[in-house]
Amino acid sequence: MFAAKQLKKHTEVADAALIMGTEVNKELLEQGGLLTQKAQTAQANDLIITVKCDANAEDYLDEAQSLLVRKTQEKQAGIALPKSVRSAMYAYPDLNLVVISIAGVYAAREAREALANGLHVLLFSDNVSLDDEISLKKFALQRNLLLMGPGAGTAIINGVGLGFANAVSRGKIGIVAAAGTGLQEVSTLISKKGAGISQAIGTGGRDLSQTVGGLTFFAAIDALQADPQTEVLALISKPPDEEVTKGLIEKIKSSKKKAALCLLGADLPGESSENIYFTRTLEECAYVAAALTGKGEPDVMQAIRTEDEKLQPVIKQWQEKISRNQRFIRGLFSGGTLCYEAQVIWKELLTLPVYSNAPLDKQNRLKDTGSSQGHSAVDLGEEEFTLGRPHPMIDNDLRIQRMREEAVDTGTAVIMLDVVIGYGAHADPATELGEAIRQLSKEAQEEKRNIAFIASVTGTENDPQGLSRSAKILEDAGVIVCSSNAQAARLAVALVES
Repeated sequence: MFAAKQLKKHTEVADAALIMGTEVNKELLEQGGLLTQKAQTAQANDLIITVKCDANAEDYLDEAQSLLVRKTQEKQAGIALPKSVRSAMYAYPDLNLVVISIAGVYAAREAREALANGLHVLLFSDNVSLDDEISLKKFALQRNLLLMGPGAGTAIINGVGLGFANAVSRGKIGIVAAAGTGLQEVSTLISKKGAGISQAIGTGGRDLSQTVGGLTFFAAIDALQADPQTEVLALISKPPDEEVTKGLIEKIKSSKKKAALCLLGADLPGESSENIYFTRTLEECAYVAAALTGKGEPDVMQAIRTEDEKLQPVIKQWQEKISRNQRFIRGLFSGGTLCYEAQVIWKELLTLPVYSNAPLDKQNRLKDTGSSQGHSAVDLGEEEFTLGRPHPMIDNDLRIQRMREEAVDTGTAVIMLDVVIGYGAHADPATELGEAIRQLSKEAQEEKRNIAFIASVTGTENDPQGLSRSAKILEDAGVIVCSSNAQAARLAVALVES
């Protein structure tokens, strides 16, 4: 990833890839016009280095090998890391949790070995089969262990962030989430309200499906019920299976601790019960959880309305700048839950339909520009996009490419982005995205068009990139920065539904 990114900084290099020679990876190279005849003969354990450029490719191939050698030498000069779960346990006998982030085809085997040796597991890897997930979770429960994942992008255990995580305050709220960026959004919004997190447990996105049945989600609730540091629960997911939802609600009703429950887009009771507070957005869930600990505003919905009212001058300004021919919102997300939350809000408020992950369905893309059709929300972190390439929270290249395609479409009024900062994320996404947005805005204005770029920043002041710093960089590039992903989604609607 590092070497490919460095090579693509050269103006003569159109594209570059350094990738293992698996059949799947070779298909990806072929789609990108990077698969040479020699690369076709590569085996799964071979490294393919391929460069598409207007100059002598041999020079760049040599540079790629030099970059690889340099990174290897840097690693060797640092701390010697264990090469297996077994060697890690031998070197550090007090370990009780392992993070696994390898290719999905190998991940289940390593997770099972860790569980067999008494370790909790955060299984960051995706592309793990459903059968393996169920088997591993049952195996974990038999040993009174947690199997978080697969595809568990984040967790905060005893104040330590795992995977993609943020520097949030410690406190009384325990989070269970079958939604990685949902966990990040809620935990950071809680922190902004002056409350804090006791534990945050990611379960993987399929956990509340009918087939998995909430195996880790329910076990995590039990763990937080027994945790003396946890006083309030925040429970987050995309719509679970209907029967699993009923079981979840019954479980919370019998709890001694109050819970803010956000099942995005699910059909839930309109009124909260004695200890369950039903919320419709991640924003609302975070604010309710904070209020239950005495932080933030007690009237959550009024607080949200007050924040939205502050945007009225911005709405008026942009409604005058956007032409009648510009009708559509194009959402380009790095976080799947944030993408889904925006869709839920848009489908409730917009008069025209919203396409989900439109670029995956070629019928929903316009032939002349490659942009999406109508209103669309694209999760660029989906497995279809990340197979063989970095996640968009690490690498902005694919999102910037998609922004260019959407900006060319004369029907585009709003491009909405989520910017997720924190540990594990891109070192400075705001600067990279801001530079691209500044250029795209200039090109649109030269064609007598104005495109509203709207973003929210999921993060805190203590994150390495800095919340205020990141927001300021985006604002300087002309981006409207909102206080939450939900507010950004509502603002997008306000600009096109005048």
